Amino acid sequence: MVSRWISAYAGLIAVTATILMGLSQQAICQEPADFRQIISRAKAEVFPSLIFVKPIVEDYESGEKKQQEVFGSGVIISPDGYAVTNWHVVDKAVSINCVLYDERQVRVELIGSDRDTDLALLKLPAPEEGKSYPYARFADADSVQEGDFVMALGSPFGFQRSISLGIISNAHRYIGFDTEYKYNTWIQTDAAINPGNSGGPLIDTRGAIVGINTLGIDGSGIGFSIPASCVQMVVERLKHDGKVVRASTGLRLQALKDFHSNTFADAERGVLIAGVEDNSPAAQAGIRPGDLLLAVDSKPVEGLYAEMLPTIWRALVDLKPGSPVPMELQRGGEKVQVKITPGQKGLSEGEDFDCRRWNMTLKEINKDRTPQLYYLKEKGVFVQGIRYPGNAASSGLGRRDIILTIDKEPIQTIADVKRVYERIITDDRREKKVVVEVLRSGLRNWVVLDYRRDYEQE
Repeated sequence: MVSRWISAYAGLIAVTATILMGLSQQAICQEPADFRQIISRAKAEVFPSLIFVKPIVEDYESGEKKQQEVFGSGVIISPDGYAVTNWHVVDKAVSINCVLYDERQVRVELIGSDRDTDLALLKLPAPEEGKSYPYARFADADSVQEGDFVMALGSPFGFQRSISLGIISNAHRYIGFDTEYKYNTWIQTDAAINPGNSGGPLIDTRGAIVGINTLGIDGSGIGFSIPASCVQMVVERLKHDGKVVRASTGLRLQALKDFHSNTFADAERGVLIAGVEDNSPAAQAGIRPGDLLLAVDSKPVEGLYAEMLPTIWRALVDLKPGSPVPMELQRGGEKVQVKITPGQKGLSEGEDFDCRRWNMTLKEINKDRTPQLYYLKEKGVFVQGIRYPGNAASSGLGRRDIILTIDKEPIQTIADVKRVYERIITDDRREKKVVVEVLRSGLRNWVVLDYRRDYEQE
């Protein structure tokens, strides 16, 4: 980085040097010539609104219920104390503290969160009368371009208030091919996004939020941020409803020209229906894989390239569950009209339960969160975590085993598990063994769970 530019002929040389540095047109016209001042000015604009997020979360993945403090970042977006962070920062939080710019630690309220976009909305305590919180503003989504300089702010690895510099590598990157992240395109940047940066802002050279830092690929120099337009939309829904309700159709979509899989449909409009879930609203409406979806509720659908898919996904999930909606399809050489009645997506993730004496944790199967298990058993309970060493592990139980019966009693819900578990554990007369029937990779297995050893006492 050039630390000082030649001062002679300041106007012309400064603009030329700025262009060579790759700055955005806005920075050329409005910012000082010295790049250090640009960074300092943008940092000063946003740093006071940066928060260090410290939730206490419940964790079941290790095979036992634990509470631990985790670290993340966030940014205040309104003078009355609303702040944005990532869903994965505050997921399963039992309490959330934040450290403010003035080093005060405050307890904050979780207004709502949205797993599908990995966003959460927090509310700081009401400011003192006559005062307000420093807050950051959002950038105009249309102003974000490849090559713009950006800065990632946050608390990487638990270090408070760090800043890293980079450029926007791609302003509309689609990463939803085999992931949950299909409702928006992403800002790809080479500004370092490390663990702990999650939830912090990605800002431009004017100090405006262009995105919320979310994903980083270790050692690659590639990071991803949720665009400001998506953040603002989700924030408004969380502020109003405390959640984002989405419809479920059972459709799987693919761009007409899919360079990711090298498949190309012979069409110029619509989007390819790559798959239809069994017994889904789409299947019940008679929609078939290979159909082209041309319109939803009389609105044309354009899915020529993968980057266009998030717009279609948002149109589908924003349908009203339970209300029939007309769709226009193309099947072969003819147009087909159907009506689909969407369901509601992800009604409940299901409850967690710690079978502490057996040294394992269980969770209910969910169509949207554990689709592979849902395919095997639509309603049931599976092994979420196994403690090592522990009774479940030494008896041969494994993660993602679906529990069919315990002590010959059918298991459908966590409530069933709790009832059977309490009966067995409190029965001092029985031998400390129980037969557990599981479904593993589609095959039934019977495991003798020996819990004579009490690992909690060791």
